[in-house]
Amino acid sequence: MDEMKIRKKNLIMFPLGTVGRDMMYNLVTSYLLTFVLFTHKLTAAQLSAITAIMVGARIFDALNDPIMGNIIERTRTKWGKFKPWLVIGILSTSIVIYLAFNVHLQGWSFVWFFGVIYFLYSITYTMHDISYWGMVPALSSDANTRNQYTSRATLFAGIGGMLAAAFIPMLTAGESAIGGNAVTAYGRVALIIAILGPAFLAFTVFGVTEQRNYNNEPAPPISFKKIIGTIAGNKQLLWISLIFLIQQIGNGIVLSGIGQTFIYVEFGYQGVFFTAFQMLGMAVTAFLMIFYPAISRKMHRKQLMNVLMVISGIGYLIMLLSGVVIPGGNIKFVLLTLGYMLANFGQYGFYLIMMISIMNTVEYNEYIHGTRDEAIVSSLRPFLTKLASALTVAIANITYIAFQIITYTNGIADLEQAANAGEITAEQKATEITALLTGVQPGQTRGLLLVMTVIPCLLMFLSWLLYKNHYKLDEEEYDRICRELGERV
Repeated sequence: MDEMKIRKKNLIMFPLGTVGRDMMYNLVTSYLLTFVLFTHKLTAAQLSAITAIMVGARIFDALNDPIMGNIIERTRTKWGKFKPWLVIGILSTSIVIYLAFNVHLQGWSFVWFFGVIYFLYSITYTMHDISYWGMVPALSSDANTRNQYTSRATLFAGIGGMLAAAFIPMLTAGESAIGGNAVTAYGRVALIIAILGPAFLAFTVFGVTEQRNYNNEPAPPISFKKIIGTIAGNKQLLWISLIFLIQQIGNGIVLSGIGQTFIYVEFGYQGVFFTAFQMLGMAVTAFLMIFYPAISRKMHRKQLMNVLMVISGIGYLIMLLSGVVIPGGNIKFVLLTLGYMLANFGQYGFYLIMMISIMNTVEYNEYIHGTRDEAIVSSLRPFLTKLASALTVAIANITYIAFQIITYTNGIADLEQAANAGEITAEQKATEITALLTGVQPGQTRGLLLVMTVIPCLLMFLSWLLYKNHYKLDEEEYDRICRELGERV
């Protein structure tokens, strides 16, 4: 098979592999906390413990992710260094996700179980996530081709996320909840996604052909010195890691559970409302997913970021004003959703640019140290993403406690459990939840709104400033480095 045929096949099979993975990621990142809040009655101490567990698991990833990257880097098999870990990681993640949503404990027993299962998720998801994105530099070193792989993969990742966003809220809350209650519904949804994850990743495992020049080199030893040296010795990687973390914290706040809770208390406990809000917000990013390679040939990344920053700023302003000024109803929902579409468009553009910026530090690493270390470099992206998601959960839980939102989530959890046990009907549950939510005060909903608009906008602005002033691998510099590396061969 010639090089062009391989590239065309890879451009199909590689992106397809991440659809199920990102459904898994969306389920855990965007809905695990919602599942916990709306199906488990928790004290402030228990919710704080869960927050500490999630943050602690991400700090644990500070060691886990680079170590996994180093393990992948030294893997030598006839299937390559990435594919064995893709298989092991996706299958073990499926088991963990199923258990997370199907073991029904309450109180501190649940908190202890949550701690174990969440740390297991951190380990298993890391295996296939680092392996998947670590393959990108091994598929091509051409900048335009790499943009195609990255943008297509993020497109299909977005499709996976959109599928999860479309169906999970509708199938778990309100009249269309599977089994008439959230307890049963989340368990069934988790089972389906646990099956789809490996099914889609099979396209990558069996359909992608990678460059395996590394097989001609001796496997590097696993050592903390190597991991720390690679990361600390690459200043551009350090800067883009900090910038990416800041942006991802802001980007994840709406989907950390705060956006869903705000929609429920403001417009009613019906999953269809949040589905519409989230789906439209994500759908608008398809433009960048599809056309980013073409845009990147016409506009430099820093120029594009200027435009994206303005678009997001307008979006957050529309969200804030509509939430504060417009009374409840359809107009308010439409304006809020429109604002989120604009805000998320800009945020996703930042994410895509930073994904490519991280990947480009592989050649910079080779330029200054003589080694590419793709897996170690790539391991920072999932670590930072997961660390950001944990910090957004911390922000969400602090918000729930500060504005006493857990009073209402505990009430809903009691009703969901009663419906699951057959003590009340789904209709009775819905009526009592509606009555419960009438007690939410305007100050509480505005508190949620401020957290999901002002904080993300400020963090995005900070990441924009840092990128403009400290990330030096623009298009011209990257091309220069690649030319010099070619001359060294």
